[in-house]
Amino acid sequence: MERVETVDTISFNAEICKINTWHILRIPANVSQQLPSRGMVMIQGTLNGFPFKIPLEPDGAGSHWFRTDHLLPNAAQLNVDDAVSLVIEPMKDWLEPEVPPDLQQAIRSGEVENQWNIITTKARWEWIRWIRFSNNPATRKKRIKTACAMLKTGKKRPCCFDQSRCTETAVSKNGILLSVSSNYAPLQKSIDCKKVFGICTFRVHE
Repeated sequence: MERVETVDTISFNAEICKINTWHILRIPANVSQQLPSRGMVMIQGTLNGFPFKIPLEPDGAGSHWFRTDHLLPNAAQLNVDDAVSLVIEPMKDWLEPEVPPDLQQAIRSGEVENQWNIITTKARWEWIRWIRFSNNPATRKKRIKTACAMLKTGKKRPCCFDQSRCTETAVSKNGILLSVSSNYAPLQKSIDCKKVFGICTFRVHE
């Protein structure tokens, strides 16, 4: 990981919620607005006093979220509806992503390891997020092939990629995080979300 520089800290309270099988924490809209980007943001801080560093994924509706499963030591694991206190700050430098095995293999076989290694950490995240933004295996395979071809020609990032979309398809639909209450319907746009999540202490379950 590269050297970390931070800006002002942000303190707030929230609750752990569940979408499908994932335990997540959604950042309140007014807190998210203080972050430097509507796309992915790296943060560090504390959750109930335990230090952590993690990427925040956009929710596709103007805010961010992160997965809490296995984030803390076993003795401090969080349950759905647990209230937690957070202190976070954005990180200037990016944590290295875990490269999926199929992409690793394609990078090696496509002889683009050097190109992959010389692009920025943020750019590597963009490729990975663009590739995973589909639950169709054929589409994923095509995107991996396209990524390697573009890297070989010197392209550093995927083109025409809306980085404010949620790319974790297990908990989203059409790039928008699923509603916590239903687990089926996507969240409404940010103007409505602010009415629900616009304060630092909030409940995500209706």
